[in-house]
Amino acid sequence: MSKAAFTIKAFAVYLIALGALLALVPNFMLSLFGFAPTTEVWIRVLGVVVFNLGWYYWYAAVSEARLFFAASVVTRAFALLAFAALVVAGFAPPTLILFGFIDAAGGAWTWLALRREPRPAT
Repeated sequence: MSKAAFTIKAFAVYLIALGALLALVPNFMLSLFGFAPTTEVWIRVLGVVVFNLGWYYWYAAVSEARLFFAASVVTRAFALLAFAALVVAGFAPPTLILFGFIDAAGGAWTWLALRREPRPAT
């Protein structure tokens, strides 16, 4: 397994765990990060989506899907910007930025791993 694939697999584990917690015990997760408890179904729906994304990341890592790795660097950096904008606009508490930092840090880790590995021949 390449180092870039390892970074994606690690992020997959994070997403699978986060998704499962949001789907199964959403108010526990919400309270940890300063969000109000909810009885709405949408947080559980988000948990299922995040869990499923985790599986996509896992299989991309196993498949050494280098183009996916590169695309994920961009989207994970965007998450930080989007979450920060939501906080600045007053739609979310500042703790939301923590999730953006985790995404961006994972993206940076993947980007560094991709830069250090030779590109496969086409």
